Amino acid sequence: MSATVSFGVASAHGPQTVTLSYARVGRGEPLLLLHGIGHHRQAWDPVVDVLATEREVIAVDLPGFGASPALPGGLTHGLPTMNAALVALCGKLGLDRPHVAGNSLGGLLALELGREKRVRSVTALSPAGFWTPAERRYAFGVLIGMRRIAERMPLPLVERLARSAAGRAALTSTVYARPGRRSPEAVVAETCALAGATGFTETLRAGTGVRFTDDVPGIPVTVAWGARDRLLLPRQGVRAKQTIPGARLVRLPGCGHVPMNDDPALVARVLLDGSR
Repeated sequence: MSATVSFGVASAHGPQTVTLSYARVGRGEPLLLLHGIGHHRQAWDPVVDVLATEREVIAVDLPGFGASPALPGGLTHGLPTMNAALVALCGKLGLDRPHVAGNSLGGLLALELGREKRVRSVTALSPAGFWTPAERRYAFGVLIGMRRIAERMPLPLVERLARSAAGRAALTSTVYARPGRRSPEAVVAETCALAGATGFTETLRAGTGVRFTDDVPGIPVTVAWGARDRLLLPRQGVRAKQTIPGARLVRLPGCGHVPMNDDPALVARVLLDGSR
């Protein structure tokens, strides 16, 4: 069941109201789920039911993605503002230092929350920020290309392509290693989410100079990387381990950049183990 919540975030022009859409389900210690750029909270659907048997799961649409509007004027989509919004969200929802897991951009945000000691544990799936300049340019170029295709493709064509495994591969093989496993409805929804993401351009621009270079001491950190990630290459996981020596580095065989759909059982186990 989805809901929205609004709260104030400080800016140079005074507090600005931010509204986020989220879904909350399950019982147990809270686990906040953060998706990647251009995606939406439904990216976590393949693992939510399993997680909800042991955790209270809060899946969020980040600002300008899914059902959440972009940040208001006066607020940028950079890491400081995004993190401030997530901290305020946790306060508004009564989440006292939840566990957090994120994918791609969400993984970077999760690590930032961990670095600031705002969470109990971090599980980052193919997190952004461990790239070389060339790897970042490649990833951003791929993302911009995906966005342009999604924006220009008529909905009837998307729906027709999504009905076949080959069509789903054409639409989503950049982020999924096993795109045929994604349901037609989910592929249509996430293609529309990418096309309609009002925060895409500003979020991508804000990430141009971003690299994660700090350790995250004092809390459990798991970094997991899909062995078939074609967007953020698996060697970036080795850099993450070098940056965060205490982190547990997990390889996800047969998984792409968004691994939750490629192997839901494996990813759910990694998320549960990482949030103990």
